Amino acid sequence: MAQKKFTILITSNRRGKTRSFSIASSWLQGGVLLAGVFALIISAGVIDYVGLLVQVSENKVLRAENQQLKEQFRLVESKVDTLEKSLERVKQFSKKLRLIANVEDEDRVLKLSVQQPEQVDEAGAHGRGGAVAFPSTRVPASKLGLGQMSGSFLEKAPLDTARGELSIEKQRDYAILAVRIDQAVETTVLREQGVLQLYEALWEKQSLLDAIPNMKPVRGWFTSKFGYRIDPFHGRPMMHNGIDIAAAHGTAVYAPADGVVSYVGFEQGYGKIISIDHGYGIVTRYGHNSKIFVQVGQKLKRRDVIAAVGTTGRSSGPHVHYEVRVHGVPVDPINYILE
Repeated sequence: MAQKKFTILITSNRRGKTRSFSIASSWLQGGVLLAGVFALIISAGVIDYVGLLVQVSENKVLRAENQQLKEQFRLVESKVDTLEKSLERVKQFSKKLRLIANVEDEDRVLKLSVQQPEQVDEAGAHGRGGAVAFPSTRVPASKLGLGQMSGSFLEKAPLDTARGELSIEKQRDYAILAVRIDQAVETTVLREQGVLQLYEALWEKQSLLDAIPNMKPVRGWFTSKFGYRIDPFHGRPMMHNGIDIAAAHGTAVYAPADGVVSYVGFEQGYGKIISIDHGYGIVTRYGHNSKIFVQVGQKLKRRDVIAAVGTTGRSSGPHVHYEVRVHGVPVDPINYILE
């Protein structure tokens, strides 16, 4: 049986030849089918390409948002760092004040006030020099709302900050930042309680504070610390009973607290030296002066000029050798300087 064919005539309205093409029906059907397949492939490609364009656009938006979030995260992290450093400075300053005023250590009082408030209420907060009435304003940690933010981020057990796990964690993510923020919030509240307690303690010790040498006696820079050091003249380890503060020759030396001049003289090692009795068993000494402007028995107020920086005695350059002695025992003057 002859195969069915289709004839296609191509002619023109002008004179010319008429052309004809004969195509078997099977070939025509195959061509139509093949064209349909190509059309589907092209349509799918166009749709996929449009989808990729949309996805690329969305990815650009996501990358921009992600970069913005990273910048915001770094900003928040820097602010948390600043807050933590500020809290640490407040802590160190408070410790110095408590040492000076002979008030109980802040960390122990705050730990009791949060974990065992009833013990503080019964026993009270006592300084080393006697009882001190502290205000009873306390906010339990459970009521601070702590952990609410970190709970929404954490997918693993919280870091044990008491064992230093937070400090050794290398990954920087929102969970760790949330823990740090919670910790800073809690520390801020506790530190506020400590400052209030310290204020109450110091209010009743104004005369003691006036007698505490809480400032540098000269404007200069520290060149030698308190404690054992290699003696610059003998080359052997020797106890250094004070601190050395270098300054230009003739710079004014100030009384760091109220007191009475108890000694003025010249000693082989100290050169021209002054001693001031501040009461409460506290005495300060100033060596290597070039000039002395006070005399024994003279009453002084904080910031009164008492001498001028020099190099008298055994000295390698112009400086003040500054000592603080409590009941005759040399102590580190740095612990008393509030800066």
